[in-house]
Amino acid sequence: MSSTSPNLQKAIDLASKAAQEDKAGNYEEALQLYQHAVQYFLHVVKYEAQGDKAKQSIRAKCTEYLDRAEKLKEYLKNKEKKAQKPVKEGQPSPADEKGNDSDGEGESDDPEKKKLQNQLQGAIVIERPNVKWSDVAGLEGAKEALKEAVILPIKFPHLFTGVGVDNDGILVLGATNIPWVLDSAIRRRFEKRIYIPLPEPHARAAMFKLHLGTTQNSLTEADFRELGRKTDGYSGADISIIVRDALMQPVRKVQSATHFKKVRGPSRADPNHLVDDLLTPCSPGDPGAIEMTWMDVPGDKLLEPVVSMSDMLRSLSNTKPTVNEHDLLKLKKFTEDFGQEG
Repeated sequence: MSSTSPNLQKAIDLASKAAQEDKAGNYEEALQLYQHAVQYFLHVVKYEAQGDKAKQSIRAKCTEYLDRAEKLKEYLKNKEKKAQKPVKEGQPSPADEKGNDSDGEGESDDPEKKKLQNQLQGAIVIERPNVKWSDVAGLEGAKEALKEAVILPIKFPHLFTGVGVDNDGILVLGATNIPWVLDSAIRRRFEKRIYIPLPEPHARAAMFKLHLGTTQNSLTEADFRELGRKTDGYSGADISIIVRDALMQPVRKVQSATHFKKVRGPSRADPNHLVDDLLTPCSPGDPGAIEMTWMDVPGDKLLEPVVSMSDMLRSLSNTKPTVNEHDLLKLKKFTEDFGQEG
């Protein structure tokens, strides 16, 4: 992928290879590959990644790979002491399973039951997500349905006396992109089945703003509205991918530039002090253009380009929606038969 920086591409390739070796059972090779991938990712975060969103995304991947590496390291360390298979990704480590044997059942448990328990344990969210209603762009109907189903019963339980069964404050939420494969027993146990549609144009425009965060950019309100119109059929995850790729565009401009020019900007040592000797990528025909590459630019003299509308459009042209019309029709049919509009 020529549009990705060499170090980032190397990290992605190493992580992909690690996952393959992990799945194949070559755990020693997988451990080394995970560790090398994390080193490259951290290099990208420190020297190349632009913007908080891009760095946050890479750090999240690093945490995921480090966690898996630790589980493999623990397995390999105990391999000679006791023959055991490492847990699959997303399941508790062997050390975690030891703590579950205190009920006296241990290895006498039904293997299928144990497997299901482990899968459910990996799916349960025990942290309190720091997500506010304002962080979710659009989907007003879905928000209102969720408030009715979740927030109101918790805050004003007396309003719902006699409406349902008291389950000691336990709330079970499920999400799926393929609801038509659920059997009738599962459907009955989820009283509220709310269809979350793809975001509307104004919501998509807001998502571009949310994902850009505090990253320096030159986009106007009209630009965000245009991006919202151009991304019909895109999901929130698709828009996140577009923005993450656009955040890398300034890095690619620096890497591919053959000329730089001096510009005025904030000093690296003191952002409140303006200097006139910063260097930014430019076209060969620009006034004051100096023939040089990024390797010739001092580390404290680079003024990277801000994210622009052209960066967004370039990333948009390379990113296709992950939801197709066939799936949308199936979701609509399920909602008409068993669910409610959100």
